[in-house]
Amino acid sequence: MSERLIGKMLAPLARRVGNMLSRGTVVLANTATKMQTLQIKLLADEAKDDIEHVEPYGLTACPHPGAEHVTLFFGGDRSHGVVIVVADRRYRLQGLAAGEVALYDDLGQKVHLTRGGIVIDGAGLPMTIQNTPHLTADTAQFTLTGDLAVQGKIDAVGDVTAGTISLIDHVHSGITPGGSNTGAAQ
Repeated sequence: MSERLIGKMLAPLARRVGNMLSRGTVVLANTATKMQTLQIKLLADEAKDDIEHVEPYGLTACPHPGAEHVTLFFGGDRSHGVVIVVADRRYRLQGLAAGEVALYDDLGQKVHLTRGGIVIDGAGLPMTIQNTPHLTADTAQFTLTGDLAVQGKIDAVGDVTAGTISLIDHVHSGITPGGSNTGAAQ
C-alpha cells in the first residue's frame, strides 16, 4: 500500500482529531440558564452560539467579551461542543508563590491564600456578610483601624478593658438621668 493511499485513508480521521479542541474568544455570556452558555469565536472567525460552559462545582464566573476559551468538540463534531475553560489574561493575578491560590475579579477584589495567611482585598468596595444567624471568630485578636458602628447590644464576657481601664469595674459618677453613678458589674 502506498504512502499516498494511507494518507488519503487517514485524512478524515486526522481532520476529526484536529477538530476536537479549539481555542478562541468569548463574545457573549448567558448566565441565566442552569448551565451557562457562551457565544464564542474560534480560529478563523468561526462563530458558535449557545455553547455550554462546564464550570467546576461551587465556582462560577461571567467572563468579559474577549476572554479566551478552550472548547472541546466530542469526536471532532463541530456541531456540539462544550467550553471546558475560560481565562482572561487581562485580569489574572501574577507573582503568586508556589502553592498559593486566589479568587479574583476585574475590579481588583481578591481572596488570596498566601503562604503567610489569607488576604482579603475589597478594592475599596463595601463588603457584606449576610444571612447568617451567628458569626464566630475562634481565638482571634481583632485590630481595627477606623470607626466601629454597632447596631444592637454588645455582651462583654471576661476581662473587658479599654486601654488600661476595666469596663467591668469602671464607675462613672452622676451621669444617669437621675444624677446617680453608674455602678460596677455585680
